[in-house]
Amino acid sequence: MTSHLLKASPETCHWGYFDAAQKPALRVSPGDTVRFETVSGRPEALAGLPAAFSAPPELAAIHQVLEPTLGPHILTGPVAVEGAQPGDTLEIRVNAVSPRQNWGYTQFRPGAGSLPEAFDHRCFEYIGIDEEASVARPPWGGAIRLAPFPGVVGVAPPVSAGRITSIKPGEHGGNLDNKHITAGARLFLPVHVPGGLISIGDGHGVQGDGEVCITALETALSVDVTIELHRGWKIDAPFLETPTHLVTMGLHEDLDECLKLALSRMIDQIVERTNLSRDHAYMLCSLSADFHVTQNVNQIKGVHGMLERRILSSIEGSESL
Repeated sequence: MTSHLLKASPETCHWGYFDAAQKPALRVSPGDTVRFETVSGRPEALAGLPAAFSAPPELAAIHQVLEPTLGPHILTGPVAVEGAQPGDTLEIRVNAVSPRQNWGYTQFRPGAGSLPEAFDHRCFEYIGIDEEASVARPPWGGAIRLAPFPGVVGVAPPVSAGRITSIKPGEHGGNLDNKHITAGARLFLPVHVPGGLISIGDGHGVQGDGEVCITALETALSVDVTIELHRGWKIDAPFLETPTHLVTMGLHEDLDECLKLALSRMIDQIVERTNLSRDHAYMLCSLSADFHVTQNVNQIKGVHGMLERRILSSIEGSESL
């Protein structure tokens, strides 16, 4: 097992898309650890930056060389995993996530967010990050506890999909905006092309479920992960395991359909891991699973279901990954 550092730079980043035709920025073996350094923000995010805040120097270099294509997210990668083939599954174990700068920003703009009819103007605010105290300090006062995670973690889509926007999450993962993809979590993603081609970006210092105004606390992150390969295990959608919960995800334009997908996938997981029938798994979800709006703002919306792993482990015949 080897540890790698993948710094953000014009040579190791792509802006706004996933593409199976991309050449990898790094090749690793299963079991290797990679620390992804990410950056965030268009040039206008730096235009009025207060003197007390500093941005990673590579962000300006990326602005000079790269241009946004299809989406706003600057992604570090992709990383190819030796031996990964379509029909396999990649497991991304998140070891640590931490801010790389002492500020972030949040904003909304006309025509976007969950209440575009009520907020038809633009508002942009810088927010200080106090890593020592582990809080964000917004300009309106108070303190918000940091809970950093990458908003975008994904693999390349199938070759037939061509180049796709980083805005819409999907079976490749991508812009999941799931705040549970943080230290201690394991994210499982299906492999569509040789090597998988993992990219990470859209650093968030903290985010509420829904991400309702369209942004979280957007910032630069260091994301340390270990990458495992499960050969011959085919999954049809991303899912998560945290130290305490099984997390399934539903992604669709309609929130009702998101809930149905997340629920159906939770039932599938319960049946696969226990001796419960589908009828009883459905009942268990109604008794014990919680379903949350992951995000309501990425064109493709998200709902995630959460079931405590201790409940699963208490059922006769239960198995875990």
